Amino acid sequence: MSKRNSQASKSAARERLRQERERQAKRDKVKRQVIVACSLVGVLAIAGGIGYAVVQGNKPDYWEAAKDDKLVKPANTTGTNGTTVTIGKSTAKKTLVMYEDPRCPVCASFEQTVGSTVDKDVEDGKFKIQYVGATFLDNGLGGEGSKNGLSALGAALNVSPEAFLEYKTAMYSTKWHPEESDDKFKDDAYLIKIANTVDALKNNKTFQNAVKNGTYDKWALEMSKTFDDSGVTGTPTLKMDGKALTGSDGKNAPMTVADFNTALEAALKA
Repeated sequence: MSKRNSQASKSAARERLRQERERQAKRDKVKRQVIVACSLVGVLAIAGGIGYAVVQGNKPDYWEAAKDDKLVKPANTTGTNGTTVTIGKSTAKKTLVMYEDPRCPVCASFEQTVGSTVDKDVEDGKFKIQYVGATFLDNGLGGEGSKNGLSALGAALNVSPEAFLEYKTAMYSTKWHPEESDDKFKDDAYLIKIANTVDALKNNKTFQNAVKNGTYDKWALEMSKTFDDSGVTGTPTLKMDGKALTGSDGKNAPMTVADFNTALEAALKA
């Protein structure tokens, strides 16, 4: 090989090496730019996320905001803010006041065991029922099922007192009532599914829209305030003429038909 050819080969090799180094330098530069850009996006995303979280944290939640909603009272209610719910024959001389929380498991047990007896007594005119709804379990357990369930009961009451009683019975039934730690009543679809077992509410668009739109959410909060102001601290609580009806323990609500009948007869005679 001539010296000339050897020099030419070396020059060509050096040129190829130079070009490769330039290409690699460009690739490295682009890579650095991508890394910087991604890092900046990440920082901005984190900052934006923190900002969003702060804004959301400072905003009132849905039920806090619902306090400022326009009050819509269900039909078949009376009293201040429509929170007096009395069901039964006008000729009945006595009124049984029932305090219940939709999520309350003991209320569910009471309704499953004694509820049909209460309903029959009301139908027979032994007494009227005044219903007071509570939502304190939402505060204790977290969630919104008590409030949402109470609002749905308001929607049922707007249809008729009978629909209200049947829907309440269904909500507390063994089939539909969840564990207190399971906040199923926060789900409108679940509440509507239960309502479809009640003839007056089945596929009732007025009822369903009221549940979905939260028509009676403000009313549910007002009803809950009525419970809070009552001085009652637990559910279920039954009162007649201001005195609690209790079971054989003398403390808690009667949880058997026999105990209920005994307590009721004494209250009716008082």
